[in-house]
Amino acid sequence: MKRILLILFLCASSYGFGQQLVYKPINSAFGGDPFNYTWLLSSANAQNPFSDSGIDGLDLDALNSSLDSQLLQNQFGGELPPLGSSTNGSLAFDVFESTDGLVINILDIFTGEQSQIIIPQQ
Repeated sequence: MKRILLILFLCASSYGFGQQLVYKPINSAFGGDPFNYTWLLSSANAQNPFSDSGIDGLDLDALNSSLDSQLLQNQFGGELPPLGSSTNGSLAFDVFESTDGLVINILDIFTGEQSQIIIPQQ
């Protein structure tokens, strides 16, 4: 009985054919069909929950001056910082004048993060 099952299994398995698996990219940026580009773009835009309609009315000059005044008020009591180097808590300030205006380099001593603020000349 076992021999018959073995012979039947060997005969049945000889009829199974396999083929080589080939990767074919879909995205045209990675070698796929260039006609898929519009479909991929429309699919991505349909899934995107964000819109850029709010940035049109943004006044960058007002935002910049608001941030400058908040920094001056919070860190320096509303006055311009003195020229040279100083520390305030974990922040180290390096203040100097340049052709662009007053430059404030800020270094967080604990994390090593740096920031630069340029206050334009009036």
